[in-house]
Amino acid sequence: MNLAALALIAAFVAVPAAAMSGPCPVPGLAHQRVTLVTATGKHRYDVEVAASADAQECGLMFRKRMARSAGMIFPLAPPRPQTFWMENTVLSLDIIFVAPDNRVLNIAANATPFARDFIPSGGDSSAVIELNAGEAARIGLKPGDRVLR
Repeated sequence: MNLAALALIAAFVAVPAAAMSGPCPVPGLAHQRVTLVTATGKHRYDVEVAASADAQECGLMFRKRMARSAGMIFPLAPPRPQTFWMENTVLSLDIIFVAPDNRVLNIAANATPFARDFIPSGGDSSAVIELNAGEAARIGLKPGDRVLR
């Protein structure tokens, strides 16, 4: 892998909590309704919005439980390739990469807690949504499905 590729990965990987300057989790995040439209219908989630750098670095790290209808969204402007990992994340998650046209680009189902493996978006992403592991399969979510936000 060349230096430019490594720099791109490093720029978009969450920072381990030990290196973070702010508290984790970040308190007082705004909430937003996200609807995933699949062949089985419309599925609504109340997600926390990780809009700041601190909130995006922290994500869902250290959370021990989350309601089935909850999650977190990471808005990205401008859209770009994105890489996530599960460092310090207790919960297994479905990581949903959203394309600029508000369609599901890629789904990393059942991401392994605490794993340091890079999870790539597979293309330009305008947002990333994290839900409890198994939610994507439960609602029949597939690449190309619509995301209303």
